[in-house]
Amino acid sequence: MVMYPFPALHHATSTQPAIDNHAHPILSASFRSNLPFEGVFSEADGEALTRDAIHTLAGRRATKQLAKLYGLNDGTSWEEVKRHRDGINWEDLCLLCFEKAGIETVLVDDGLGGSGEWAERYKSLGRFMRGDAKRIVRVEVEAEGLLKDILGPYISPGAHGSLKSGHVVRLFETKLTSILSQNASDQDVVGFKSIVCYRTGVDVSLSSSMQEKEDALSEVLDVYRRTGMIRLAHKPLNDTVVRIALGVAGDYEIPVQFHTGLGDSDIRLTKSSPAHLQGIIEAFPKTTFVILHAAYPYTRDAGYLTAMYSNVYLDFGEVFPFVSAEGQRNVLRQVLELSPTNKIMWSSDGHWWPESYYLGAQQAREALYEVLAESVRRGELTEEEAVEVVQNALYRTAERVYRLQEREEMRL
Repeated sequence: MVMYPFPALHHATSTQPAIDNHAHPILSASFRSNLPFEGVFSEADGEALTRDAIHTLAGRRATKQLAKLYGLNDGTSWEEVKRHRDGINWEDLCLLCFEKAGIETVLVDDGLGGSGEWAERYKSLGRFMRGDAKRIVRVEVEAEGLLKDILGPYISPGAHGSLKSGHVVRLFETKLTSILSQNASDQDVVGFKSIVCYRTGVDVSLSSSMQEKEDALSEVLDVYRRTGMIRLAHKPLNDTVVRIALGVAGDYEIPVQFHTGLGDSDIRLTKSSPAHLQGIIEAFPKTTFVILHAAYPYTRDAGYLTAMYSNVYLDFGEVFPFVSAEGQRNVLRQVLELSPTNKIMWSSDGHWWPESYYLGAQQAREALYEVLAESVRRGELTEEEAVEVVQNALYRTAERVYRLQEREEMRL
């Protein structure tokens, strides 16, 4: 039996129930093999995922941890791990992963591409935990659905009417404000999420001219006519959507999460640092910003914003399990260099596979113990203070920021 020098801290990191403040739906049983399982520890795609990802330290570590989770021997290969999990009943696998993860409540962004076709509804995650599943609304998805309705009459070759009068832009802005307000009023909705980082970058402008918005809308319409698809990837419109969401969120006192830093190959990394958000943070002081994914590799930028602005919080998810163990510890050290410890929150960024929630929780708990134990050993924190950091990071801060207890009392 391993003896830990700080048993109270180890007990807290191992057993503290967690609020997962940012995750996504899981695949339904019939689609459990629809995506390469290597995605559980890598954001890559193609051969970079299926051939190369297992050779990362993160991939090797995940192999060992999943083998242990499934009750397999040390030294089990990745291919053997995959074959074994294919034989486990999906419901049993989900129950095992969430129980071992210690997740009590999960906040689900259900706007991830493919969720509607392959995944269970977000609410169904609640059956695997003591608490519940709440919803995070992805604002770009809401905006794209609205644009499809508004632009529908304009897509046929003989359609009449102009997008240049300002009428369509104003209609879009008014209706989007109404839709997001309705969402914010829903007791199951606890926050908004923006993926502007993926589309045009987080350097969100403070204003866009009517001409810029009309030109962007015309480009959206051209693509819609050619492809039948609407994808919001035009800076004047994307930035407008973000500003509307921030205004509504401030009015309804719900946070807005921003993807920053690490992501798949759609990301333009130079536009993903949260430092670009500084102007918009100052422009919306009543709105709570949650910077996601430790903003890796821009963690120090995020820490600065969290320390300097009362309305900014930092999530330190996704680096678990996508970054090596030492990298995770270094990220957490950078989070703690400047961020107030009552303003950091854990998430799994779990998606598709129940193991992604387990690995995200298990590795975060290990890193919290190892990094905080260093501070206790050096006398920078008492063990009691370190335990409080853990309780805040895994539970209390998310409960407060997303007003979960308040919402539960209102429901009762």
